[in-house]
Amino acid sequence: MPKQKTKASAKKRFKFTATGKVKVAQAGKRHGMIKRHSKFIRNARGTMVLCDADEKIVKKYMPYHR
Repeated sequence: MPKQKTKASAKKRFKFTATGKVKVAQAGKRHGMIKRHSKFIRNARGTMVLCDADEKIVKKYMPYHR
């Protein structure tokens, strides 16, 4: 059997926790920060864990990271 390929875009964007959940950076902080309010910027710090539906999609993209 040939090896499966990992999506290159997925391996750059997602990391896995020790329990197998998918960690991702908060969205909406790349540019245009002047128009965002302080509460949004504060709440969008760090990383978040994806919901179960999105997690299934990402795990298909990364077959060897389960």
